[in-house]
Amino acid sequence: MDFHSLKLFLDITQTRSFIRTAEKNYMSASTLSRHIQRMEDEIGQPLFLRDNRQVVLTEAGEKFRYFAEQSWGNWLQIQRQLSPQQTELEGELRLFCSVTAAYSHLPKMLERFRQLYPKIEIKLSTGDPAKALQMVQSMQSDLSLAGKPEHLPSNIAFHYIDDITLSLFVPRVACLATQLLQQTPIDWQNIPFILPVEGPARKRIESWFKLQKIREPKIYATVEGHEAILPMVAVGCGVALLPDVVVQHSPLSNQVSYFNLPAPIQPFELGICVQQRRLQEPIIQAFWAFLSDLD
Repeated sequence: MDFHSLKLFLDITQTRSFIRTAEKNYMSASTLSRHIQRMEDEIGQPLFLRDNRQVVLTEAGEKFRYFAEQSWGNWLQIQRQLSPQQTELEGELRLFCSVTAAYSHLPKMLERFRQLYPKIEIKLSTGDPAKALQMVQSMQSDLSLAGKPEHLPSNIAFHYIDDITLSLFVPRVACLATQLLQQTPIDWQNIPFILPVEGPARKRIESWFKLQKIREPKIYATVEGHEAILPMVAVGCGVALLPDVVVQHSPLSNQVSYFNLPAPIQPFELGICVQQRRLQEPIIQAFWAFLSDLD
């Protein structure tokens, strides 16, 4: 079994597509399939289940992925050790974060890292911050900027970056929510809330509901991604408990208002997360050391 085939296997686990992996490696899909078939013949079991819609790892494939990651990482490391002429790290680093974090926290960090390692190509993808940890665990990203969960998995390393505070934001247009907020006392039970589907912010919001004895909050909608909640607040669909940083960096910030809460919401920690076993990989190791130097 050669290292090139191991890399092709790992590429498929990331793209979940034979066609995209073949294009990335400048080969035909049939040539890629032959590489995988030879590996499966050596192992004696199929590594992937595939149809016209998706590619997923078999149970044997999941076990083999750990071996492939370790072997490929060791191969890259020994290549660098045996190549004294190579003085700079080269390669690709895949990062995942929310759209807001791409404006608020990453720019200065990446600017300094790129100055230290100009030959490392940064590939950034954005999406729902609640999926940040999953992106690392599924190997779809190398590192993620994520809110720290209540129970951090033992196989995940987390480097603290910042505390994220949350506030209640309400529409500036007249609507049911603004009418209810003018009452004394406020009828929190009937105010429509727009909530994130999951994630650390959702956990903090649920704790705040319990603190306010709101047993069955009126939920107008649940939405993936904090940035997508704000437009719904702006047009009067309801109110939302959102990270302050999201509103500060939103073009809609002038269409919502901050509302003083009777009790504050507990902030959550934002940081970089990575699989523990990948910290030995040279590029990830360099980024992790860079983070420690920032402290």
